[in-house]
Amino acid sequence: MPTAPRRRRSTGWLAVLPLLLFTAVAFGLPAFAIAAGAFTTSGDAPGGSLWTTENVSLSMHGAYLTALLGSVKLSALTALLGVVLGLPLAHAVATSRFRALREAVLSASGVLANFGGVPLAFAFVATLGNAGELTRRLSLTDHGWSLYTFSGLTLVYLYFLVPLMVLTVTPALDGLRAQWREAARNSGATAWQYWLHVGLPILAPSLLGGAVLLFGSAFAAYATAAAMVGSSVPLITLQIADALSGNVLVGQGNVALALSLDMIVVAGAVMALYIPLQRRSARWLR
Repeated sequence: MPTAPRRRRSTGWLAVLPLLLFTAVAFGLPAFAIAAGAFTTSGDAPGGSLWTTENVSLSMHGAYLTALLGSVKLSALTALLGVVLGLPLAHAVATSRFRALREAVLSASGVLANFGGVPLAFAFVATLGNAGELTRRLSLTDHGWSLYTFSGLTLVYLYFLVPLMVLTVTPALDGLRAQWREAARNSGATAWQYWLHVGLPILAPSLLGGAVLLFGSAFAAYATAAAMVGSSVPLITLQIADALSGNVLVGQGNVALALSLDMIVVAGAVMALYIPLQRRSARWLR
């Protein structure tokens, strides 16, 4: 009898084997190819493909470094604004007594969080572009408004990052127990004191995890920025596309791989922060 559970545990890993194989093929092989290409010269170069650190060195200097820092700045700003704007909206949804409103907002957030790329860029260009409907009606151009700037791109990114924050933090808000608020009220604490000393400390891992998730989403976004601002806003994803297509210099494909490797390092750091934060949040709100 005692051997049956051990036999089930010893063969349980077979259930996740297809997922492990898919991960290795879909993510492991491309990552290995990117790393190998980042540290080798192009096969068309004199002397053939040779090991080198020049590609990685180039990716950390000049316009490439400016693009990397621009992506980090844009991602950090939009993640912060997404948390600040998404938390009150998620709280309103979580505390609403109208189930239909809650389901409508969460369903809309699920759609908007995945709405991006060229359609999103076109929607904002038609609305807030130089000849957009609101731009003409409100004479925004006369007040210095331009959609095709860092500020304009920030506004566009918030369109899908705020709904993503709502989806991320609503389950954590649902986990706040009514007994905690009642205990704080019975102890004479105000609503502000409750959130300062109870609510926000408990939600902190979820909020930080949501901010990290928003940062990663904004950092990896490409199509919306490419369709809307082109090269007017320096971003690492746009630099990778230019290097691969040879728009700036011919034969910079391996530099593009080095830039991709830089993105993988940043994404890995983001995930290294996100996973423990989610585990800590789960322990608090269990």
